[in-house]
Amino acid sequence: MSPRLTDLQRDAAKVGQIYAESFGIDRDAAFYLGKLTEELGELTAATLQSTGRARGAEQDPEVLRRNIEDEAADLLGFLLLFADWQGIDLGAAFDRKWGRYLDRDTTREPETREPETGHSPGASSV
Repeated sequence: MSPRLTDLQRDAAKVGQIYAESFGIDRDAAFYLGKLTEELGELTAATLQSTGRARGAEQDPEVLRRNIEDEAADLLGFLLLFADWQGIDLGAAFDRKWGRYLDRDTTREPETREPETGHSPGASSV
């Protein structure tokens, strides 16, 4: 696993322990899958708001962008917790599953592009 991903997974496990103790939560399969589903729903809602397709779209664009970032972080955090609970080395699993596509074309230079934001061309990114 990449060092940064290892650090994130370790930090998520610490936060998860604090969260579980604070709220008296028994972390089982239903908890982890439920939280992943909840956070994906919240990310979906934030994204729809930012594109004007849900209530709350009238908020400041910076707030809408921050909501997407926060919900993506929550989803990642709970994915890291799920992986830790299952004993999954996410870095190794990612390399095995996704890295094989990079191995197919070793002659091509890696592309460098700006991250996609979902904003229309010319829109400012926050």
